[in-house]
Amino acid sequence: MIGGRTILEARPDEVVPLLRVQRISVRFGGITALSDLSFDVGEREIRGIIGPNGAGKTTLFNCLSRFYTPTEGEMFFDGQALGGLPRWRMATLGIGRTFQNLALFPQMSVRQNIGIGGHRLMRSGFIAGALQLRSVRKENAELAAEADRLMDLLDLRGSADTAVKDLPFGTQKRVELGRALASRPRLLLLDEPAAGLNHGEVETLINLLLDIRERFSLSVLLVEHHMNMVMRVSDRVVALDFGRKIADDLPALVQQNPEVIRAYLGAQAS
Repeated sequence: MIGGRTILEARPDEVVPLLRVQRISVRFGGITALSDLSFDVGEREIRGIIGPNGAGKTTLFNCLSRFYTPTEGEMFFDGQALGGLPRWRMATLGIGRTFQNLALFPQMSVRQNIGIGGHRLMRSGFIAGALQLRSVRKENAELAAEADRLMDLLDLRGSADTAVKDLPFGTQKRVELGRALASRPRLLLLDEPAAGLNHGEVETLINLLLDIRERFSLSVLLVEHHMNMVMRVSDRVVALDFGRKIADDLPALVQQNPEVIRAYLGAQAS
């Protein structure tokens, strides 16, 4: 414990991972959503999380976003325990997220939605903002320039001033990704980013995620049902079934794992 904060203890020769999930369990009454789950995510790693419906994937993301508190275990980000921290601190620590069901402001424009993601970076206080001091105007200009750069990266500049509600679903997905990137996360939680996309859009997303990892030097935790995408972009893959980890390995080895095959295909795969 340092300065009232719990930190992750490590051996002198051990590299502390960016994210460590350490033996967390989540129970809702008599239902166990996650059971004794542990894994690490390193710097600039893309880690896939797979499993059938009800495996506990979204529960895991809700724990990392502090919507849920694990019944047991702990989660560490850059060595600091997340347990007990308020939800709003996740963005300030450097954890960004997209959602399976879009969480955008539909009446607002693409530019405005992406700009909201950068607000956590503003250093000026309420009074300075109300008075529109020079420091505030400078910060607003920087955020606007960053929003423009992200719209260029995500091929959204042509829709910059269009209300999000008037855009196709695939484009809205890119807007949400842009908003998450605007907060300059070190860890990006992507919840089913390929859901509802056609084949061409999935191919574009695969290339985009690999590019984003290099451009922003960030790590990605990816929950996704699109197996081809997960296996192509992930450095390692964790497979869950009924809240329990059944595999944690290289993508090619997870695909061949008998427990993973049974979880997806049933007893006939035995």
